[in-house]
Amino acid sequence: MAARKTKKTETPQVDIGAEIFASLRDLEKIKGIPVAYMVDRLKQALTNAYRKDREDHRDLPAENVVVDLSEKGLFMYLVKTAVEEVEDSAVEIHIDAARNMNPDIQVGESVSIPVDIQKFGRIAAQTAKQVVIQGIREAERNVIYDSYSSKSQELLTGTVLRVDPTGDIFVRIGQGSEQNDAVLCAEEQIPGESYEAGDLIRVYVLEVRKANRGPLVHVSRTHPNVVRRLFELETPEIADGQVEICNISREPGSRSKISVRAAMENVDPVGACVGPRGGRVGAIVDELNGEKIDIVVWNEDPCEYVKAALSPADVLSVTLDPANPKACSVIVPDDQLSLAIGKEGQNARLAARLTGLKIDIKPASAVQ
Repeated sequence: MAARKTKKTETPQVDIGAEIFASLRDLEKIKGIPVAYMVDRLKQALTNAYRKDREDHRDLPAENVVVDLSEKGLFMYLVKTAVEEVEDSAVEIHIDAARNMNPDIQVGESVSIPVDIQKFGRIAAQTAKQVVIQGIREAERNVIYDSYSSKSQELLTGTVLRVDPTGDIFVRIGQGSEQNDAVLCAEEQIPGESYEAGDLIRVYVLEVRKANRGPLVHVSRTHPNVVRRLFELETPEIADGQVEICNISREPGSRSKISVRAAMENVDPVGACVGPRGGRVGAIVDELNGEKIDIVVWNEDPCEYVKAALSPADVLSVTLDPANPKACSVIVPDDQLSLAIGKEGQNARLAARLTGLKIDIKPASAVQ
């Protein structure tokens, strides 16, 4: 059989291309939906409408219906193959009939037969409308998804919508057309906090996933990066790169340790984070419902780093384990042992997470 190729004949034209594109450009400005995306959806809608509204009720393959939509106009073609014996009139046309439209057509070639789309019935119009509306909704969801995907790992302010009996909190984040609901699961809430509908709340965007009703945004109040983002907001020296946050260890609602270093000379990294009269760190403590925050200077010397990380306890010495470079022994004054270990081992535990070292703390009297 000869190679298939398509040859078009004159077709009825609906002179609405310019109007359609003007409307689509307005839609793009208002909702951010790309014109090209909606053109594809319109083509799909018209194709489906024709396939479902044919007099023979034959559900044609999509490739046999071609829609040409541009600012020059709107055209539709039914593609049939020229054959000597017609077995399926829906997708085939006799060679003689084909040559009445195009004398050069050969057997096996495709001919595009004009379709008068003005004859579509009510069902077809409804079908097209539904597909377009669905396309708009999908595009809006994609726009919102893209917007919140870019906000992943950021700190946002939202309004509490409701508190579920399970303990999950539903939060409205974003503004205008980009508003969306987020879920603050019970395990991502700071222990001891409670909220009611209408309360403002700061949340950290953990992840954004696609869902049927729009993006599903999971947020957190317990992630260590909540502390990081709050310091970035409160401390200009961090925002402009003079001070760097090196690491954070956190037990939400109780205590956090944060290590910082100066990226420029003559900058006090701890002082910058604490702020005048403790105002900067105080604001963060208030935001975190009274969570205590220790700020220490990062040091490339692991021994000095461990000493700083165990503050407010005084440390006499730190010795790295020669058999295990990820472990160290710490000697503290006897009266500092409980402070170094902390309540239920919290201070030592946070220091170990901050430095990445296993810390074995002993009182001075035990090594004499």
